[in-house]
Amino acid sequence: MLSSSDQQALLAWYDLQKRALPWRESDDPWAILLSEVVLQQTQVSRGEMLWQRMMDRFPTVAAMAAAPVDDVLKAWEGAGYYSRARRLHALAQTVMAPSSEGGHDGIVPETYDALLALPGIGPYTAAAVASIAFEQPVACVDGNIRRVMARLTAQRDPSTKEVQAWADASIQRERPGDWNQALMELGATVCTAKKVGCERCSLRHVCAGHGTPEAYPAPRASKVKAVVWTAIVEVACDGLPLLHQRPKGGLFGGLWGPTYLDGEHPLVDGQLQKGVVHHSLSHRAITVHVRSQESTKSMGTNPVEVALSVLDHKILRAVFGDNFFSDS
Repeated sequence: MLSSSDQQALLAWYDLQKRALPWRESDDPWAILLSEVVLQQTQVSRGEMLWQRMMDRFPTVAAMAAAPVDDVLKAWEGAGYYSRARRLHALAQTVMAPSSEGGHDGIVPETYDALLALPGIGPYTAAAVASIAFEQPVACVDGNIRRVMARLTAQRDPSTKEVQAWADASIQRERPGDWNQALMELGATVCTAKKVGCERCSLRHVCAGHGTPEAYPAPRASKVKAVVWTAIVEVACDGLPLLHQRPKGGLFGGLWGPTYLDGEHPLVDGQLQKGVVHHSLSHRAITVHVRSQESTKSMGTNPVEVALSVLDHKILRAVFGDNFFSDS
């Protein structure tokens, strides 16, 4: 547990050194909630652009709830993890529903438990929004806070329960939102996984891992699955591809794209080989063999009007050329 003076030292550092991020200038719970959803598994630099795009398109929870889910997916395009966008849309509709129907009458709830009950909201996001937007004294835990805790306590492999218990005991109750952000900021900018800046850390004097910070925590093994697909892109008479919307469940759920087949399939009559596309997801290394073939259908789908994954962008460029989307 950190002392009161340790807490004040870290908060003073945060007040002076925190990054200028747009959602930190807002006290709008919707803007703060949106930032936390956006930043899940997204780098801050990309997250800023996506957050601004989503705020421009859906400035209020009511605006998102009233929009079709396809509009939300289109605004989310290129960000990956599209299930987040679908759950965010469901969350907005839940918030806007009347309380008599299990909703919140259009007001983002302020307690941890109520936030946790919303679609797509886990313990971290519920704690972050409750503390940052509503100053509720609840501690959140992410990868950055786990790393800070592991080094401060010199633990190689602290469990989620142990990290949460440490965070709960260390919470600064007068400024809980700033406190949670300060710990995360420390992990993101100073107590990083590599090139640790111990000389800039306001907690180095109480850090048990000081001197050998890279030893804590022990790295976790990452398992990446190799996946091979064949993409069949049918081209209509108007020169546009025939795209279909995928089922909501599964990878790229709700997005549009060509037909995928498992494995590498041989060319058949009427098909052209258009190259091989490689794409990486968090736990998948995807190789796609791209084929094209002409269709007798008169009209295809304009790709700028529907939501596509980054992988499908790559596949369509393999068939139509690098300028396809700017020309569509």
